[in-house]
Amino acid sequence: MVEKIVTEVVNKDTVEVHFEIQDDEQWSVIKVHVYEEDKEMALRLLSESRWVLQFGYYDDDDEFIELLQPLTQPEIDLIPKGLQKVMQRVLVSEEGLRLPGNFLSR
Repeated sequence: MVEKIVTEVVNKDTVEVHFEIQDDEQWSVIKVHVYEEDKEMALRLLSESRWVLQFGYYDDDDEFIELLQPLTQPEIDLIPKGLQKVMQRVLVSEEGLRLPGNFLSR
């Protein structure tokens, strides 16, 4: 799933890397939406270089369900260094960025 997210993101004309905060946790994130299925896949970078795969969907009651799974080092290695650097920058600066997708594949 990591490869699928990365492939879709770097092939977009423009990619938004967001900064998000919830309770006492903050992260940078890239998201891929599958609108026809009401699903969302994302890669999050949290403090201390912790990477998490997020999968979200709407249940029958129209509530958003979010599943999180920490990434292993081989999965993290699938993320291009350019994307890793940009996500780290967003996390540190606490400000999102909009960039060309091909810039992130470096």
